[in-house]
Formats: sequence, C-alpha cells, structure tokens
Amino acid sequence: MADFFREEWESLAGTSPDGPGCGYNPFLSFDFLRALEESGCAAARSGWQPSHLRLEDGAGSLLGAVPCYLKSHSQGEYVFDHGWADAFERAGGSYYPKLQVSIPFTPATGPRLLARRDLDPAATRATLAAGLKAVTDRIGASSAHVTFASEEDMRALSAAGYLHRTDQQFHFFNEGYASYDDFLASLASRKRKALKKERREALSAGISIDWLTGSDLTERVWDDFFAFYMDTGGRKWGRPYLNRKFFSLVGERMGRDVLLVMAKRNGRYIAGAINFIGSDTLYGRNWGCVEDHPFLHFEVCYHQAIDFAIARGLRVVEAGAQGEHKLARGYRPVTTHSAHYIAHPGLRGAVENYLTRERQEVARVTEYFEEHVPFRKDAPPAGC
Repeated sequence: MADFFREEWESLAGTSPDGPGCGYNPFLSFDFLRALEESGCAAARSGWQPSHLRLEDGAGSLLGAVPCYLKSHSQGEYVFDHGWADAFERAGGSYYPKLQVSIPFTPATGPRLLARRDLDPAATRATLAAGLKAVTDRIGASSAHVTFASEEDMRALSAAGYLHRTDQQFHFFNEGYASYDDFLASLASRKRKALKKERREALSAGISIDWLTGSDLTERVWDDFFAFYMDTGGRKWGRPYLNRKFFSLVGERMGRDVLLVMAKRNGRYIAGAINFIGSDTLYGRNWGCVEDHPFLHFEVCYHQAIDFAIARGLRVVEAGAQGEHKLARGYRPVTTHSAHYIAHPGLRGAVENYLTRERQEVARVTEYFEEHVPFRKDAPPAGC
C-alpha cells in the first residue's frame, strides 16, 4: 500500500465512507490494508507478499487497482484449493507461487477489481481482469484466484474466461425491523420461543454486554480482546493470523468502523467479538473467550450483531464463513462467488470439471437450507 497515495486509493469506489459512490467496505479501506502490512500480518514472511496491481492512464493517474498477494501457501483464504495444489504437485507441477486477489484472513464479499466510479467502471474492470491474467503468465505463477467477489466483478471475470466457483455463507437481512422483538415476530412461534430462552440463558450467570467503538477502543480493551482471540485461535486453528499490533492500528486509524461486542462478568471482560461496520453491512469476524458459558458465543456473535444492525439501520449482517447453526438464529443461506485463472491447460480442465459438479451441489444445499429457515411462511423473502 506504500505504492499508493491515500487520496488516489480513496478515489476508487467502495474504499472510503466519504468517497465516490455507495457501498463502503471497511476491508477495502487504505487503513485496513495498510494495517495488515505494517503489522506484518500480510507480508512476505507470512506467505502473503503484497503485490497490488495498478492501472494508470498515460499521465500516471490511477484508474483502477487490484488488492493482490503473491502466496506461497493456501492458508487464510476460506476458499480452499489444497486439493488442486496437491494434485498438481503429484503430477510434477509447481502450484506455488500463486496470486491471490482477496482481503487476507477475511471471508467477506466485496469489490476486488477496484475502479473509479467517475469514469467507465465496467471497462476498467474488464481491463483489470485481463491484466491480472497477463501478470500471472508473465511472472510464472500457476494461477490467480479472486475470492468473495462482487457481482460486477464476476461478470467481468467470467467474460475474461475465469472459472466460476460458488460456496455458501449465512447472512441476516434487516427487513426494516424496528427492534429485535420486531424481528422475532417474523419467526415461527417455536423458533421465537427458543431464541428468547437461549438469550436469557446466555446472560444468566450475571453477564452483561457492552458495545465498544471509536474512543471506547482503548489499549486495555484490545489487550482483553486479543487474549480472547489467541485462546480461540490457538485451540481451533492452531495458528492465529493476526497479531496484537494489528488491532492497535485498526483501533487507532479506523475506530469508527469497528464494533467490539464484549461480555462482562464480575467486573471483567470474559468474551468478545470484533465486527467491522460498512455503509449498509455489519461484518462479523473473530470471537474468543476466557470463560465458557452456554450459548454465550451465539449471543455475542449473532444475536448482538442483529441488535446492532437494527439499531443502526444496517441492511445486512455477514457473520463469517460456514456455520449451519446460524440458520436457526435468523440467518439465511447466501451463495458466495470466486473466479479462478489456471494457467496450465491440464489442471484447468480438471478444475473446471470439478467446479461444474461443485456448483450443482452448492445450489442443491442452498435450496435445502432455504426450505428450513425459521421464518413464518407469510414472512417477506430476504432482501425485500
């Protein structure tokens, strides 16, 4: 990000709350991407070498950009290609390095082919899609992967011949609810009673909840949250991706875009979840705790996120990757999309065949989950 001026980066749509167009995504902000690099979380030594692409006019003015990383592994991506890598290596190929167009460690949908909205964004995206393929071939990378891409990006990437992959997440859609109780009224009676009971039991041990944002994000608060993050990351994943410095940087530089939901008992914080606030979306990211209490994870990560979204008038809550348990808590199945350029024709053909079958399975499972959402039969469809 040192190769960009803040002002030119923020001329790209979606990168600034005060910038052109709508749909601000905090993960695309200059401060978020710079914090990943300055903290060493996204760096060559972690296998995430920043290799962002610039598209300029003849005078050197920025027309578009691609947040891109040269990868020596497939960790921290949430769209898994380990099987592709293993197959190619067994056949004598070298899968790494590869190019990864994404937000590191962040399974959230957003623009990836960034264009100035005051020009011709469709033409810019088409040029960036073609340019990414050319760069992949020129540096001898095996492939380029654009993950959690927007609809506009997918149109440009598909037109450029990238392979299309789908996956599934669960999102909450705010249908103009006035309160959490208003949301509960849209659920079937049995589901409504179950969630009320779950929320009561989550806080029954004398637990209270704080929403912290902006100036509330002190270093002491970050110390507490980082302890939660390391505990969960160490037990579940084995290697947490983010370090303590990263959280200080985002708190200092983009605190208004951060929401910490913190659970307190006996005067100290015992659990918490970090969320990022976009123009119309709340993005749930990491959670952790130092005390185990029944249903507290669901309360801190999912119910409180719905409460906040309704209070702020946000349209969507994206609660991270996977998690069928979110379905019973009012989150609906959503299809996510990625695009893949595979340079080797043999590997490309095998992956294309696999993705055709995988898309069919994702569609089938999504349809099944949609039939089992907890909403009343007369409730409006999501996104209305």
